[in-house]
Amino acid sequence: MFEKLLNALNEKQQQAVTATEGYIRIIAGAGSGKTKTLVNRYAYLVEALGISPKNILCVTFTNKAAAEMRKRVKSLLGNSNDGSLICTYHGFCVKVLREDIHHINYPKNFMILDEDDQKDILKEVYEELGLTIKFMKFDDVLKAIGFLKIGYDYVESLTNPLAKIEIPAETPMLSKVISLYLKKQRKYFALDFQDLINFVLYLYEQNTEVQLKWQNQLHYIQVDEFQDSSGKQIGLVNILSATHKNLFVVGDPDQAIYTWRGAKPAYLVNFHKTHEPCETIILNENYRSTPEILNLGNSIIKNNKVRIDKDLFTYNNNGVDVIHYHGKKEFEEIKYISETINSLVEKDGAKYSDFAIIYRANYNSRFVEQGFMRANIPYTMFSGFKFFQRAEIKDCIAYYKMVLYADDLSLLRTINNPKRSFGKTKINWLKQQAENDNLSYYETLLKYKEEPSFNKTKVKQFIDTIEKYKKLYSSLTISELLRGLLDDSGYDEELRLSGDQERIDNVSELLSSIITLEAEYGEKLELDDYLQQIALFSDNDREVNKNSVKLMTIHTAKGLEFPYVFLVSFNDGVLPSYRSLDKGNENGLEEERRLAYVAITRAMKAFYMTESEGLTNYGKRKFPSRFLFEIKQNLFTRLGVIEQELIDEAMEAFKQPSEEKEVISTEKFNVNDKILHSVFGEGIIKEINEDDNQYIIHFSEKDISRPLSMNFKGLTRV
Repeated sequence: MFEKLLNALNEKQQQAVTATEGYIRIIAGAGSGKTKTLVNRYAYLVEALGISPKNILCVTFTNKAAAEMRKRVKSLLGNSNDGSLICTYHGFCVKVLREDIHHINYPKNFMILDEDDQKDILKEVYEELGLTIKFMKFDDVLKAIGFLKIGYDYVESLTNPLAKIEIPAETPMLSKVISLYLKKQRKYFALDFQDLINFVLYLYEQNTEVQLKWQNQLHYIQVDEFQDSSGKQIGLVNILSATHKNLFVVGDPDQAIYTWRGAKPAYLVNFHKTHEPCETIILNENYRSTPEILNLGNSIIKNNKVRIDKDLFTYNNNGVDVIHYHGKKEFEEIKYISETINSLVEKDGAKYSDFAIIYRANYNSRFVEQGFMRANIPYTMFSGFKFFQRAEIKDCIAYYKMVLYADDLSLLRTINNPKRSFGKTKINWLKQQAENDNLSYYETLLKYKEEPSFNKTKVKQFIDTIEKYKKLYSSLTISELLRGLLDDSGYDEELRLSGDQERIDNVSELLSSIITLEAEYGEKLELDDYLQQIALFSDNDREVNKNSVKLMTIHTAKGLEFPYVFLVSFNDGVLPSYRSLDKGNENGLEEERRLAYVAITRAMKAFYMTESEGLTNYGKRKFPSRFLFEIKQNLFTRLGVIEQELIDEAMEAFKQPSEEKEVISTEKFNVNDKILHSVFGEGIIKEINEDDNQYIIHFSEKDISRPLSMNFKGLTRV
């Protein structure tokens, strides 16, 4: 087994697999076989060292990546291997909380809220407060709630049933909205994605015995895509690895493209300073791409400063030249793309599914979609309406939740779906009665099911269906459970009578996916496990096997690979984006350059960069991306003529203003420094966001947190 694990690896991969003790940093370039290295190291720990899987935590970023790792581990170690601790950060937090959340007065069968569930709660809040969407969009309220949850002080108010929840906010009404939202969250015993890690950190802080239990259990920790970890996630990993100090992190600073959600390439770049002593191994042999593609990527990323120097190389055969296409109009750009794809399909035997169109932002897909419709090229969007957000799929999940939780949100979704003559008046009566009796909506429905006003409704049939499957569900597979629920509730019949084939097909696809999952699971898939999986599902987790060109943003493309890749709308202001340029700092520009690098390294056989002249959405003249001029010109072939006048104008636009900006002399502060603000009073620096040039400060007098510019002169040290 040892030979089998090591023989399939190159020398650097073998070194990584057999490095088991202490702090180890693996800098894994794109296409360098990092997943293979992680999987084989996990198997090596089990087979060569005799470590039990329950003592190894392997964290990655998507359910799809975790499932792929578990599958590969089982192929090496056999199906009896317990891979439950090969999971995402969110998945691990759920495991901790299912075991130990009762220590902070919260039930183990808590619900996990997705964004739609959060908005459903806000709908209730708005109704109760007599508000309309004119007050504030739900997305903006959720952002305010998310800002509150940057820290985890609020957790105490959710776990203490006697605590009053009063949240200071920008306006008294917003404060009421957030406070009532949190009260309802506590009532439903529900957690959103941010809560999962916050509750774990709070639990560990409040109960050192629970923290010690997990620290003692996890002798070895592996973290994939470490450059995408936020400060809070890294803090969790540091806590877990504090006892045994065996932390193995894998990542690539050149592919750090999530600073907007708290990740920073510097965490990985400086890992050897924060975790001493540290062994560093660089995996720079690429198995994915041609030398032409790698040379292009190496040329562009070298311009970044926050990185660990490495050149990707490959023993793959030489391929075709990288192409840069410059069009005079957007129409010419998409015409070239369409003709190139059709030519490769017709003459070279390529499939449409071999192609990916990648862009900086979703709006860049518009002209591509229009062009593909004209050229009859089939395509699939990796964005937009996600499968699990479709109404009919949410309905099915709500029926599942009624069996398991019988929560208020699921009842409101299912009680009159299909129609049961239980309209708004009866629902309002139910809500009021539930509040009077201090019961859930379903408990209230059970108590008053003989209410005369219910006689002309089908509410008893609804109750009978839910009660029937509450008793039966543990003896059924979850696919059998769904069939029974949809049939007995009348949902399936109403759906078929509607004649909406797309909705019918979507429910069939859901059922089919569940049956497939049950077959792959190897043991009985429990309903709560399934609901947990889909609650943590992301759009990157889905499989699309249709023979069609894939359209997606660069962020969505990360981790994927395609034989042919087109990076479209490669214009200044798009990539790099105006937003990063407006920030005026090098960090923003470096992130945009990393995005370009990620796009390039998705390609296996051929890479195309396309852009065109015209006007931007802001009415400015379009220029080719400044990144195109950073690349050595002998590394690609240009199709289309760029007039010298356009080049000169572009170069002038790329320059920084000749006048030096006024240097603002301000004192620099550190995390936990106490400061004084002339308006807000005393505060503590909770976080420093260097990318946005901001301090996150909590002001104790007003009990609020605010992001303030690091250049602001009105702060003094206390």
